[in-house]
Amino acid sequence: MSAGHRRVIRVVAALALVAVAACGRRGPPVPPEIRRPRDVSDLTAVERVGAVEVSWTVPSRRADNSRIVDPGVARLYRVDDAGTGEPRAAMLRDERVVGYTEIATFRLQEPVSPDLRSGRITYIDRRDLVYGRRYTYVATTTDAQGRTGPPSARVSITYIPPPEPPEALRVEPGDHVVRLEWLPPAKLVDGSAISDPLVYEVLRAPDPIAGQSVIGHTAAGVRAFEDRGVGNDQTYYYAVRAIRTTGTASAAGEASARVAVTPTKTTPPAPVKDVTAVPSRGEVHLSWRPSPETDVATYIVYRAARSGMPGRIGTVRPPTTTFVDRDVPPGTYRYTVTAQDASVRANEGDPSNEVSVTVP
Repeated sequence: MSAGHRRVIRVVAALALVAVAACGRRGPPVPPEIRRPRDVSDLTAVERVGAVEVSWTVPSRRADNSRIVDPGVARLYRVDDAGTGEPRAAMLRDERVVGYTEIATFRLQEPVSPDLRSGRITYIDRRDLVYGRRYTYVATTTDAQGRTGPPSARVSITYIPPPEPPEALRVEPGDHVVRLEWLPPAKLVDGSAISDPLVYEVLRAPDPIAGQSVIGHTAAGVRAFEDRGVGNDQTYYYAVRAIRTTGTASAAGEASARVAVTPTKTTPPAPVKDVTAVPSRGEVHLSWRPSPETDVATYIVYRAARSGMPGRIGTVRPPTTTFVDRDVPPGTYRYTVTAQDASVRANEGDPSNEVSVTVP
């Protein structure tokens, strides 16, 4: 074999080895942009008394839709201005939002930030807030490798004085309903007069110290509310807060003092029907068709002499629908039966049909 042929064979063999080695390699490197966390999509900001409540859901996936298994930190940025024109654009440079101040960092790995619950961050911003200024927020997410996703969409809020708490909250219990009325706040918290129509937010709690839940809002200027469908004989604690809106700005004031109320059933059971009475010597045997209500606690039996007023002579508990009136002197008597419910008020229904018997 000639030297030229040997050189050709060596080149072909080398190329084959390169091809075999290449078979075990991965494809081209993934662009870093698609490995970054997704941007926050639900950032919100709501004014509270002396603060702005900012909240958002932490992204759990990257731009390529893969799950983030190594979370790092979330950051909240803020910028303020006089409120004219468009807020400052939010652009990322060197993993930071240019021109914004980072006001809070939240750890997403154990031990996680106390502001993170169930994948959602809620942060109360009280930092150097000034009435009349516009505050714009953006949030970012960074994984454990230091890759930061794009800034969220901007959320702006103009910080305005909220109303004082509503006054003289009154509550009236009913049957599965509570009716509320109140007076408007006297002024705004900065002492200025209220010139905007107020919307009211109604809150309810199951005990004096539990957190309150918002159960409804009124229309502007309405200072009454009905909470229907509540449980009878159960105590609830209500409060009301006023919400002021002017232009695009909105501010919720502090809630009023809590007022306790216990809804109570006021509707008595339907009457007992078809009462019958069978007299015998010294006794009268009564029976009746039960009230259809499911909360009847007691049946009450009444007796009256021929021309006298009815008097209560005994009771039985459901499902019993019979009663024996013993040691009855001879004479003519009239009987009726009522149903009484198990509520705190112990509502008693109307009398049944009246039956008259003569005891020998």
